[in-house]
Amino acid sequence: GVPVTIVEANQANLDRGLGVIRKNYERSVKSGRMTQDDVERRMSLITGSLDFDELGGKDIVIEAVFENMDLKKEVFARLDGVAKEGAVLASNTSALDVNEIASVTERPEDVIGLHFFSPANVMRLLEIVRGEKTSKEVIATSMALGKRIGKIPVLVGVCRGFVGNRILFARGIESNQLVLEGAMPWQVDDVLYDFGFPMGPFAMSDLAGLDIGWQRETSTSSTIREVLCEQGRLGQKSGSGYYVYNPETRAKSPDPEVEALVLEFSEKAGVERRPVTNEEILERCLYPMVNEGAKILEEGIAIRPSDIDVVWVNGYGWPVYHGGPMFWADAVGLPEIVSRMDALKEETGGEHWEVTPLLRSLADEGKGFASL
Repeated sequence: GVPVTIVEANQANLDRGLGVIRKNYERSVKSGRMTQDDVERRMSLITGSLDFDELGGKDIVIEAVFENMDLKKEVFARLDGVAKEGAVLASNTSALDVNEIASVTERPEDVIGLHFFSPANVMRLLEIVRGEKTSKEVIATSMALGKRIGKIPVLVGVCRGFVGNRILFARGIESNQLVLEGAMPWQVDDVLYDFGFPMGPFAMSDLAGLDIGWQRETSTSSTIREVLCEQGRLGQKSGSGYYVYNPETRAKSPDPEVEALVLEFSEKAGVERRPVTNEEILERCLYPMVNEGAKILEEGIAIRPSDIDVVWVNGYGWPVYHGGPMFWADAVGLPEIVSRMDALKEETGGEHWEVTPLLRSLADEGKGFASL
C-alpha cells in the first residue's frame, strides 16, 4: 500500500528489477497467496525512473548500492542535496559504518541503517541501525515502517556487521578453521543442519554468493573462498562454489575439486589434519556466537538478549525450538559453556575464545542471560 519510486543507473537494470518484482508476485498467484488483481494493484504503486532528482519529494529513501563505502558516501552526498527537509535517509548496508555514511551529509540526525535480509521479499527480519546522531523520530518512523510492510524490526547499534553478521563472522572463523584442521565443508554443514539450521555456513555462503565483498583486483588467493571466486566458482548462481549444483534442480553435491583444495590449504598452512567429531564442530561453531552476543550486550549494540535471539531466529535460520543463541546458552548452562571455552582456548588459541566479562560473571553467579 506504499507508493514507491525505484531509481536505477540504467534502463537495463531497471527493466530487470521490475521484471523480477512482477515474477515474484506472479509466483504468489500460482501458489494461491494472491490474485492477479493483487499483482496489478501492487505493480501500479511502483514507478521506475533513471532520474535521481525524483527522490527529492520522497518521505524516505533507501539506498541499496553495492557494499562499498566510497560508493555509498557518494550516493548520500547526492541525496543530501536532493532530498527534502525531514526525509529519512536510509542505507541497506549489511556491515558498513552508518556514522561514516552519515558524515557526508548536513543532516546526520536523519540517517539510519535499514538492513533488509536477503531475499528481501521473503525474509522478515529488518535490522534498524541507529547512528550516533540518528534522531528518535527517525528511529520511531523506521520501526513503524518495518511493521507496516510486514517485517520484524530490531533496533541495533553501529559496529562491524551489526548484530546478525557480527555473530556470523564469529562463527565463520571457527567453521573455516575446522575445515583446515580436518573437517570438510559438508561435514560442518551437516552438523549445523542436524542441529536445526536450514543450511550450514558453507551452503549459506554459496546461496548468498561467495563474491559478496570480494574484488578480483584485490584478491590474494589467501583463503579457500578467494580461490573459489578466482576460479569463477561464485556459489549457486554460477553452478558451483563450495558445492557443485545440478542445473535443473539446484541440488548440491560435495565436489572432489574442493576437497583437493582444502587438503592443499591444510598442507600449505602446515596443519596435520585429524578426524573432527560432530560434537566438537557444534561447540566450536556455536559457543563463539554466544560469546560474541555477550560482547554485543556489553557494548550496548543490542538492548536485550532477546533482541539477539529475534535477529538470529528470523534472519539466519536459527531453529526456533532452540529459541535463539542466548536462550539456548541459558539452556545449556553458562558455566558449562565458559568451562569448555577456556579449554578450547588452551587447545586451539585465538582471541575469540577469550570469555567476555559479562558471560563469565553470569556463569560465576549461576545466572543466565534471561536475568539481564
